[in-house]
Amino acid sequence: MMDEQVIADGLEVLSAVDEDLSQALALVGTPPPRIRPSGFSAFLAIIIGQQVSTSAANAIRGRVEALLPSVDAESVMAAEAEALRGAGMSYRKIEYAKGLAEAQLNGTFNAEELCELSDDEVIESITALRGFGRWSAEIYMMFSLQRQDVFPADDLAILVALGRLKGLDKKPTPKQARLLVEHWQPYRSVGSLFLWHYYRGAPT
Repeated sequence: MMDEQVIADGLEVLSAVDEDLSQALALVGTPPPRIRPSGFSAFLAIIIGQQVSTSAANAIRGRVEALLPSVDAESVMAAEAEALRGAGMSYRKIEYAKGLAEAQLNGTFNAEELCELSDDEVIESITALRGFGRWSAEIYMMFSLQRQDVFPADDLAILVALGRLKGLDKKPTPKQARLLVEHWQPYRSVGSLFLWHYYRGAPT
């Protein structure tokens, strides 16, 4: 669990191996934990939240969940597409949600068993679903599974923050970013949390 103590301990280690991070930590302080639910409902929430603001996603999710007898694969599979559309989901997202439910029901995907898999196996399992790329898989691993060494290198805010942290002229590519934080292992999740925090609070 990445609680306050784990984050503080991780940042202490990272500060000792990365002078740039050490100076930035003194400037913006420690980020708060981010802990999200796991399981099928979390994946439905990820689909709903794609490409919309947090407030819009929360409103749509509330309406979708109000439609369903329970937030599970059976209920999503049985829900009428037009009812979901009326709750605010696009047809593409409805397609992804039905695909998620179908995979859960036919056994090709099991949201509850991901905690037993390795990081690579979790990414492989999630990215096999339609509508879920590596970024979605890594975000789920960090916040829902609380894995401690994840670096979502495709995240724009993380790339911008890392570029600022390292004094680069422009943001690094995902490949460059992974190389720049190799020495953060095995605390790359804590480092990523810090980069989001720094992105919001760093001087431009």
